[in-house]
Amino acid sequence: MMYRNYNVPVDKIFCGDNLELIRQLPDDSIQLVITSPPYFQQRDYGGGMGNEENVEQYIEILLRLFRECVRVLKDDGSIVFNLGDKYQNGSLLLVPYRFAITVTETGIVKLVNEITWVKKNPTPRQFQRRLVSSTEPFFHFVKSDKYFYNLDAFMASDGYRKKSRNGKNSGQKYFALIEQSDLNKEQKSKAQLALAEVIQEVRSGQIDSFRMKIRGIHAEPFGGQEGGRKIQLEKNGFTIIRIHGNKLKKDVIEMPVESIKGCKHPAIYPVAIVEEFLHLLTRIGDLVLDPFIGSGSTAVACKKLGRHFIGYDINPEYCDLARERIANTPSEILYLFSKFTL
Repeated sequence: MMYRNYNVPVDKIFCGDNLELIRQLPDDSIQLVITSPPYFQQRDYGGGMGNEENVEQYIEILLRLFRECVRVLKDDGSIVFNLGDKYQNGSLLLVPYRFAITVTETGIVKLVNEITWVKKNPTPRQFQRRLVSSTEPFFHFVKSDKYFYNLDAFMASDGYRKKSRNGKNSGQKYFALIEQSDLNKEQKSKAQLALAEVIQEVRSGQIDSFRMKIRGIHAEPFGGQEGGRKIQLEKNGFTIIRIHGNKLKKDVIEMPVESIKGCKHPAIYPVAIVEEFLHLLTRIGDLVLDPFIGSGSTAVACKKLGRHFIGYDINPEYCDLARERIANTPSEILYLFSKFTL
């Protein structure tokens, strides 16, 4: 299957040196590059990078590939790199951050976010002189301000359900705080009336919840203009913050480390994390590249969500594993638009 007008075979795993393979791709052909390169001196991946003598060599080699990723990326595309850190002589090397700084200093990309992966099931090691590492960063890079960003799809991707807070006791504590405050009689009366009105808004479902700040009871907010919360506190002695239930999607993804029975790959990339980024940074039918495909998690996520993929790995055994996983993965979204996008 060839991709659009680029004459690029897609939905395939290619076995070989990713730097040589990526040079065969045309400029501006990839919507998303998402990958997790071999970590520096952490595991034996059966060849390829990761076993350099020092971290500077590791980053230099990785930067060569990164420049090619930027070349093949569309103007509205994104690059997402996940790297792990390394202890050496009892000290963290800060490898992911060294890489991110090196990349941004080239001037060829901008760093939009560092998204933290919180592992719900980190390896249960017991260290006497340090804590167990349970997080890893994902760096989101772009090469222009025109990058595609579907925040609505990202917000909906984890099945968020709004919690009802319209119980009978909603906000009752504020009445007692108003009485305890140093507001004058008129201000207290206005505060009680406003509180009763907003409680009714919660109970009727107009808003999800609220917070009340009372002068002398709660800390004053920073900043503020005329009509803002700080000004309201000064003039009225109170302010009410209405919360409409819209979820705030943070730069944190909580996800367990994935494992597959019988899989020989030492570091399986969670499919669900890839799905999060596919929702945020791609559309159905877009082309995604993973130059370190490993066990095939990126390709599996793409197939499930109706995106096209290209994967590279230098280890033939991992390539076979990835192809097997893909073959056994059903598509949750039919390629309804394939005949129009290919």
